[in-house]
Amino acid sequence: MNELILASITGIDKPGLTSKITNLLARYDIRILDIGQSVIHNQLNLGLLLDVPSKSASYEMIKEVFLKAQILGLTIRFQPITEEEYASWVNEQAKSRYIVTLLGRTITAQHIAKVSGVIEHHRLNIDIIERLSGRASLNERSEDQRASVEFLVSGELEDALGLRAAFMAITHEFEIDIAFQADSMYRRNRRLVVFDMDSTLIRIEVIDELAKARGVGTEVVAITEAAMRGELDFAQSFTKRLSLLHGLEEEKVKAIGDSLPLTDGAERLIATLKKLGYKTAIVSGGFTYFGRILQQRLGIDYVFANELEIVDGRVTGAVRGTIVDGNRKAALLKEIAAKEQISLEQVIAVGDGANDLPMLHLAGLGIAFNAKPIVRQTAKQAISTLGLDGILYLIGVRDREIV
Repeated sequence: MNELILASITGIDKPGLTSKITNLLARYDIRILDIGQSVIHNQLNLGLLLDVPSKSASYEMIKEVFLKAQILGLTIRFQPITEEEYASWVNEQAKSRYIVTLLGRTITAQHIAKVSGVIEHHRLNIDIIERLSGRASLNERSEDQRASVEFLVSGELEDALGLRAAFMAITHEFEIDIAFQADSMYRRNRRLVVFDMDSTLIRIEVIDELAKARGVGTEVVAITEAAMRGELDFAQSFTKRLSLLHGLEEEKVKAIGDSLPLTDGAERLIATLKKLGYKTAIVSGGFTYFGRILQQRLGIDYVFANELEIVDGRVTGAVRGTIVDGNRKAALLKEIAAKEQISLEQVIAVGDGANDLPMLHLAGLGIAFNAKPIVRQTAKQAISTLGLDGILYLIGVRDREIV
């Protein structure tokens, strides 16, 4: 009669340990039902669920493997598993699975305690915990540090809104970000990333810089604030602000374009996405004049924004074509996805403003980056503690894989 045995092996890691142990097991015609191995600070943790052909083989195998483990400097523990326990474990394959990603400059025991406490409260089980960030130096400056841990959890989630609210409360209490998403095939098969431009790919709002150069900075800020209060929609606000730029010299526009400050991590993110085969797009309520500069600089595939009309060396202040507002952004995202023949679930959208919300909601993964409070609360995911390349952690890319 077959016996089911769980073997748990720990010790200092070195090459060949798994090979030596499994070569012994192979002598007894043992089937491996499950296997898991991890190494934390050179400490090996190896688990094997064994289907042993007979009780006598089980006795001989345990004796031989135990002696071999001692010679190798390993500690091994054997635990019998009943058929009922095994059947229950097999049935758990049907459980829903999720990924919780913790991001910050540093991760403490308190952060892990808070996150794991929420997971427990919602009756989910942590199956695997992995570090995505590189090994941190003790001498590294805190502003240069990046830390990310990924939890793979399973179970039936009954209160998704409550779980997200609990995670949001933790992010407000500590300087960390927490992303929660379903562990589906789409999560590992994204193909397109659509970016807002101003205050997302670059650290400035271009229209504000143009207004300063024209000497109407205060007036443009007042219009922007009115729009934020809901007194003007985006199209009205944009038209009013643009009209104030009438007469701005093209040389000043060019000077701003020549010195666009990229957001921290933007170059690393785009280079890695290109290496992974992603398509990238800028879909912005700003201007194509600056979007094309970024396209050349970063290798962006698509650029859609508003046309900044310049006639006889000066900005006219008029709107040319359809204004790219929130709804237009969402429509453009759909058009690009259709052209690339990919599902919307395979699209990532990144932005900071209220006019980005339609495309953030439409995309399979919508990320509010350094966003206004209302956007951060409404978007599916949010990043505020790291640079733009923190997005790579949300798609499961480790530091050692980043270009």
